[in-house]
Amino acid sequence: MTAGAEALRLADVRKRFGRTEIIRGISLAIGRGERHAIIGPNGAGKSTLFNLISGRFHADSGEILLNGKPITHRKPFEINRMGLARSFQITNLFPKLSVFENLRCALLWPLGYRYAFWRNLNKLADAEAQAQELLERIGLKRRRNIAAGLLTYAEQRALEIGITIAGGAEVILLDEPTAGMSRSETASAVALIREVTRGRTLVVVEHDMSVVFGLADRISVVVYGEVIASGPPEQIRADPKVKEAYLGQPAEAA
Repeated sequence: MTAGAEALRLADVRKRFGRTEIIRGISLAIGRGERHAIIGPNGAGKSTLFNLISGRFHADSGEILLNGKPITHRKPFEINRMGLARSFQITNLFPKLSVFENLRCALLWPLGYRYAFWRNLNKLADAEAQAQELLERIGLKRRRNIAAGLLTYAEQRALEIGITIAGGAEVILLDEPTAGMSRSETASAVALIREVTRGRTLVVVEHDMSVVFGLADRISVVVYGEVIASGPPEQIRADPKVKEAYLGQPAEAA
C-alpha cells in the first residue's frame, strides 16, 4: 500500500494513564475505501485507540496521520474538519430535538452556516433538503418529527450513524454500532453501514464476530494494547495466536 493510498496511519502510538500503559506501540495502516475492523477482548485498548485517532485523547508518543497529514495533537473539531467523523459506544444525541432536527444540526457547519442566534433554520433550503435525504438513507423517514429520545435503541443507533456521516467525512469511525441489538436489528444495521459508507473508509470496533467477518475487508486484533495480527478475515480466522488470545480456541487446534 502506497502512502498516498492510506486514509489512516498509526506509527508506534503509545498512551498511558498513570503508570499503566494502555496502548503499547501500535502501528497500523488503513487504506482509502477500506472497511477495517478492530477486535479484541474487553480492556484491550480499542476505545482508547479510537479516542486517540479522533483527538479526544492525545498520544504520549508516536504519530497519527489522516490522509498523509499529522493529527496526533490536534483537537477533535479540527480532526473532524479534516475529514474524520466518529460515533460512540453510548448513543450521543439531542434527545428533545426531533430526528430531523438532529440531522439538520449536524449539517449546518459542513454547509457553511456559522453560529447566529437570529437565523431561521426553517428557511435553510439546502440543510432541509440534505436532512430529508439523510432521513431516507437511514430509514427513519416515518420518524421525522419524533423526539430522538423516544426512538427505539436500534433507531437511535441508526440516527447516530446518520449524524456521523452528515458532514461528508471520508473516514468514519464506528464504536460498537450493533451492541445491544437483536439479530434482526443487527442485520439491518450492517446493511445500513454498508450503504452509507460506500466509497468511504470505515474503521469499526465490534464484538459480534458475524458482523466483523461479514463486513470487514481487513481485521486487526488488539490484545493488551498491541496489535497481535492484522489481515483479511480468512487469515485472522485461521491465525493460531488469535484463536488462543481472543477467539477462545487453543493454538494447537489451528
